[in-house]
Amino acid sequence: MRGLSEIFFAQTLFLLNGIFMATIHGDEDLPKFGEPIQNVTIPIGREATLSCTIDNLQTYKIAWLRVDTQTILTIQNHVITKNHRMSITHAEKRSWVLKIRDVKESDKGWYMCQINTDPMKNQVGYLDVVVPPDILDYPTSTDMVVREGSNVTLKCAATGSPTPTITWRREGGEPISLAGGREVTSFNGSVLTIPRVNRLNMGAYLCIASNGIPPTISKRVMLIVHFPPMIWIQNQLVGAALGQSITLDCQSEAFPKSINYWMLNDTIITPGERHEPTTYENTYRVVMRLTIKRVENADFGSYKCVAKNSLGDTDGAIKLYHIPHSTLLTTYLPTTAVETTPLIIQQQKENPEDHRHRFDSVASTEVQRDVDLLTKEQYEASSKASRAPQPQVHWTFVVLLIAFSGIRLQTIQEANGFMMDN
Repeated sequence: MRGLSEIFFAQTLFLLNGIFMATIHGDEDLPKFGEPIQNVTIPIGREATLSCTIDNLQTYKIAWLRVDTQTILTIQNHVITKNHRMSITHAEKRSWVLKIRDVKESDKGWYMCQINTDPMKNQVGYLDVVVPPDILDYPTSTDMVVREGSNVTLKCAATGSPTPTITWRREGGEPISLAGGREVTSFNGSVLTIPRVNRLNMGAYLCIASNGIPPTISKRVMLIVHFPPMIWIQNQLVGAALGQSITLDCQSEAFPKSINYWMLNDTIITPGERHEPTTYENTYRVVMRLTIKRVENADFGSYKCVAKNSLGDTDGAIKLYHIPHSTLLTTYLPTTAVETTPLIIQQQKENPEDHRHRFDSVASTEVQRDVDLLTKEQYEASSKASRAPQPQVHWTFVVLLIAFSGIRLQTIQEANGFMMDN
């Protein structure tokens, strides 16, 4: 009550002094405003300055008032308000400067500089307090966990002066999926709706609030999409030779992260000297690899890569089969006087016409009747006896030529074309 009484008393004195001065001086001697009050825009927390310039003040008094509340703030060099952040200075003998320290948003509004003439003279200036954007914890969305295929709504609310604009972006720059299959790199609006969310929509979303007053602020909202495991296998049939090292590959996607392991004939494979299972993870993607060193007969069979999480499990099959290094056939001579020589079939890359020419020249000699040839029928019979698939190759036949005067060995190379001709 005492504070209100003091303010009322000051206002009364201010008015009475103006009436008294008006009876003494004529209109031509009244004070005048030297220039208009400049509007001021100031960021919150800074110091605001409002200047009122008056010419020929004489013994009149000036006062600063808050227009919206009709509160006297200062009279001459005296601060009337109880707001300790306000002060008054007299500069250059004609300017009366109102200073407001640590400006708050509530200080925004119209301020009046008034001279106590009769009638009173006054002019006003506007103090605009700008506030950087601030994102509210509520109703702004927090991190969300949803099932794949559901609809998702992300919300973002912000305060500030001027009113901030809200922009959504993905942290990694990926496109944002909207209704109708549209994709955009950014979305303006406080509410972002993603229909039928899928695993590609999973990741961090940024709610960015800006109003031209630095700093721009953002909040990170993590969207987590749950789905059961899925498996992709590029090669479901893999061949290997004994003693060879081989690697089996399998790719899976799952979230929450899956448990991954390999099985051979329904038995879980554990890391060992010859078996080395490894995994490479990237968010919800996993590459599973099984390296088998020095393949043995027991390693051939059906392998499974298995992925399990809380939403389900799945597996994929890879069959590992045996491929021989080469085919080995042996022909023995009927007589014990001649040393037997194995007949070896191996891959060659030569001109079939050259083989045919050389074979025809040998066949025309008189020793042909003593030659034990590997015929086409013998080769086909031996091929059928082998379980492994035969590669398409050219063949080398070793022909043993035996003469009465000694033993001659001549090699004849023959291509597949010769076999087809005969």
